[in-house]
Amino acid sequence: MRVRKLAINLSNLENHSSKNVDLEQYSIDGDLAAKWLSDIVSFGDLKKDCRVTDLGAGNGILGIGAFFLGAEEVTFIESDSEACKIINNNIKSLAFQNHSKIYNIHIDNHNIPIIDTDLIITNPPWGRQKEKADKPFLQLILDNYKTAHILHNSKATHITNFFQNEGWEVEKYGEADFYLPATYSHHKRQRGKTEAGFWRVSPT
Repeated sequence: MRVRKLAINLSNLENHSSKNVDLEQYSIDGDLAAKWLSDIVSFGDLKKDCRVTDLGAGNGILGIGAFFLGAEEVTFIESDSEACKIINNNIKSLAFQNHSKIYNIHIDNHNIPIIDTDLIITNPPWGRQKEKADKPFLQLILDNYKTAHILHNSKATHITNFFQNEGWEVEKYGEADFYLPATYSHHKRQRGKTEAGFWRVSPT
């Protein structure tokens, strides 16, 4: 599927309300999701009939994009029960429900599940509200010993250190504007942006 068509399809998904500041629920827009997923395809990591996990799934945009690009099965992991309802609505509207699993799970240092998957894609909390909020997400990738693609603050240095210290291959392969709607009460602008970075981490 062409990037533009994918972006349109993803932009038409139902969004969730994104009101829990502690969870740092900032949604990826359709354009950015489509471009990022296309990059993941170019690495050969997202391919026909693969099993994908969308970790911290939000409205399911990344996992649903993986379906459009050939994934056979997608596992959605999301801590917000209301967001899980939105994921369910979105996958049903596209008839993907028979190839999907949705888990309403809060990932923390005491709850890091092992997942039957080939690839993990995640936009974890960046730790702006709660320091090291992303640590359990990174640990889950490590414990599952699977290739993962991570979207994070472009200035983050700990991702490379975290995985290289465990002997993993790490590549930061791109940056892009990440647009932030004025979702929370502490936001002063109607719409802002920050710079996101993209990492590929893989066990050797």
